[in-house]
Amino acid sequence: MKRKIILGLLAGAGAAGLIGCAATATTSETDAARRAAQVLRASFASKGMASLDRLDQDDVQRLCTEYAEQAVPPAIAERIQAQQLALVKKPASGKLIGDWKAGEKIAQEGRGMQFSDAPDGPRGGNCYACHQLSPQEISFGNIGPSLLGYGKLRGNSEAVIEYTYNKVYNSQAYSACSNMPRFGHKRILSPEQIADVVALLLDPQSPVNK
Repeated sequence: MKRKIILGLLAGAGAAGLIGCAATATTSETDAARRAAQVLRASFASKGMASLDRLDQDDVQRLCTEYAEQAVPPAIAERIQAQQLALVKKPASGKLIGDWKAGEKIAQEGRGMQFSDAPDGPRGGNCYACHQLSPQEISFGNIGPSLLGYGKLRGNSEAVIEYTYNKVYNSQAYSACSNMPRFGHKRILSPEQIADVVALLLDPQSPVNK
């Protein structure tokens, strides 16, 4: 089988509906993918907040799995981004910048949505797992780019504020098949929490911009 990701061949009709064309696979590939999916599901069990619905991919996830080992064609990437941007929801207050101090706590917090977490317990973005943000924090990942000086470099125009909010809410609104979690779309963070993360990135008083 050409694709290594075992769920890749399950894209089928869902992906075809998004891109407007038929996805094809040989009978043997489809059967192999179906068996692999059955084995995968049999290997997991619901526990606490982690239920088997986490194995269910939406149309975009299925499509991105299909293109896991090759570049997404520009026309398809544009459709994904337009669709995902349209799904962004703003805070009820309409304010896209919150409290940077609350944003720092969210960035540091790694709890939430794991099988051992309480549904009503703390929930964060674990941002330092992938990004450098504050110069005072010496433990951070490098899967994503450094965000040191994010606001200092970009300013805080309305366009920058909206871009930053949308990017955190749904990363695929600007980068089709991005590895960054869709924090708002998947309800990992609330719109208000995302506004606090935007403040962390843009507020001149935030350690990110010191």
